[in-house]
Amino acid sequence: MPAKRPAPRLPVLEESKLDTAQRALMDAIRSGPRGAAMTPRGPFAVWLHAPEFGQVAQPVGGFCRYQTTLPARLSEFAILCTARLWRAQYEWFAHAPLAEKGGVKAKTIADVKAGRMPKSAPKDERAIYEFVQELYKKKRVSDRTYKKLNTLIGDKATVELVGLLGYYVMISFTLNVFQMMPPADQKLAFAEPK
Repeated sequence: MPAKRPAPRLPVLEESKLDTAQRALMDAIRSGPRGAAMTPRGPFAVWLHAPEFGQVAQPVGGFCRYQTTLPARLSEFAILCTARLWRAQYEWFAHAPLAEKGGVKAKTIADVKAGRMPKSAPKDERAIYEFVQELYKKKRVSDRTYKKLNTLIGDKATVELVGLLGYYVMISFTLNVFQMMPPADQKLAFAEPK
């Protein structure tokens, strides 16, 4: 029996009924790196209910996704680590294919999804995994964990990675609080809490 999906707590607004501020947010999203074909789903569907917040938040996400010095493989891997820890269904649905397309191995994705250290992953992915686990669970990282990651990716990418992690925690919170799920024809990645 498939897991019961929670119903979204906010309606997905019809584009034809958006007010001026909501339409401006959609235009801003579509004029950026996400492209004109972007549809109001996931966090964007939520932000349409508070378009002024969305106007501030979405460019940060655009930077995190498309403009950091991190290669797509590492940024998408970090996003998956975040999605797994917060059990953000929509985030996993949206980013697992991007991670694989970016070069993260299917076995690594399966390990992260199962909550396991991806032992066969490249050294930089394993360092990010350890960093993410320690940061989210202990709210800090040890000197050893910091140095291990920083030696591999450098100062600038470490700063950008921390920013990306913070942004995707916000996305996870948004998706989880407002119960934004993948499309009904998509299987949920994680068991929903009772």
